[in-house]
Amino acid sequence: MQRKSSGKSGPSSHALTRRAALSGGVAGAVLGPLAHGAGVAGAGVTDTEFVLGTSAAFSGPSMGLGIELYRGAMAYFEHINRQGGIGGRRVVLKTYDDGYQPDPSVRNTMNLVLEDGVFLLFGYVGTPTVTRVLPMLKLFQNRNVYMFFPFTGAQPQREPPYGEFAFNLRASYRQETAGLVNNFYAVGRWRIAVFYQADAYGRSGWAGVRAALAERGETIVGEATYQRGTKFTATMRRQVEILQAAQPDAVICIGSYAACAAFVRDAVDLGLRVPIANLSFVGSENLLKLLTEGMENSSQYTDWLVNSQVVPSYENVSIPAVREYRELMARYDPAPPELVTEPYTPFPQSFVSLEGFLNAKLMAEVLRRLDEPPTRAGLERAVFAVQGFNLGVSELISFGPARRQGMQRVYYTVVEGGRFVTLEDWGAKFAKT
Repeated sequence: MQRKSSGKSGPSSHALTRRAALSGGVAGAVLGPLAHGAGVAGAGVTDTEFVLGTSAAFSGPSMGLGIELYRGAMAYFEHINRQGGIGGRRVVLKTYDDGYQPDPSVRNTMNLVLEDGVFLLFGYVGTPTVTRVLPMLKLFQNRNVYMFFPFTGAQPQREPPYGEFAFNLRASYRQETAGLVNNFYAVGRWRIAVFYQADAYGRSGWAGVRAALAERGETIVGEATYQRGTKFTATMRRQVEILQAAQPDAVICIGSYAACAAFVRDAVDLGLRVPIANLSFVGSENLLKLLTEGMENSSQYTDWLVNSQVVPSYENVSIPAVREYRELMARYDPAPPELVTEPYTPFPQSFVSLEGFLNAKLMAEVLRRLDEPPTRAGLERAVFAVQGFNLGVSELISFGPARRQGMQRVYYTVVEGGRFVTLEDWGAKFAKT
């Protein structure tokens, strides 16, 4: 059974914004001594438990991402716990809701580290939240606070000055965007426009598209943005009109499912009939649900979709990890955390929950490699001991001081028969005629 937080992020003695926390007075009075190990009971590990800390989107327009990532992780952790845990210790998740907003994520992280004393941070969701938490990890470096396997492909947790405090499993947004650009280019679609979220996540993807195009001597032909938190009910007419004027051959979207679904809907309705690509973070199943449920002639909204993924198809049962994932998701059917108060219907399987499952499986392997007694100081050594590990997917996992990302592969999917399936032939599907 999992431990769940009693409610959403709220005021506390450490409920500080990042700006306040990092200002001179507060940093000296609060974070200074705490960053050097004072004032926290325990280190998130007992004789019976490993306590991991999560801040993620469990409310708002992106709540499906946090819920599905959590459910996938809990399917594996529940299985491990019922078998006696890891060295007799159950894996417990302490969860907080940040609504995919940076300031609550900072407050939640302070609570997790300073009050809850978790062993490590696990399964965070989103670039705008993670990039605001990373400076805190640098402040806490003498406490050996690490972030494991965040649901973001951005660069800040992959490079200095913060890369040494995080470990990633998924491929990066640079790899996803480069793959999309290269595949579009190969089928004659070199005029590429970008629709992106106006924050660190959107800019990260935008930079990846720009860099990939620059390698081919091309530039982004048009760009339009939207504000984080935009709902599916919002209009994207203006954004579509901006990109239509650029006459693109394809559009790459860097956003979350509600806003990207709204863009696809309005693009089709306004006659922008070109391939529209989304990155893995979008949440493919939630995107598809918005574009098909209650929509007349829904196939018109999905015929030109192509989504990159950082995990294989959850329908490919020839892959050992996929078979295990499907079995354990069906066996345990993990519920959303108790702090979720908005209506939400989970998916039996999804790309996001499969990623959460793989995150948990690798996390358990790292915990197994810790010396006794387990300490935060031993985490880095345990991760670096993962060399050529078979996670059950198509690539072996290795880590090291200069290698803090476990998987490199990017997959591509399109909609057929009302579901996302692996794209086999870019030319047959998207060649420009």
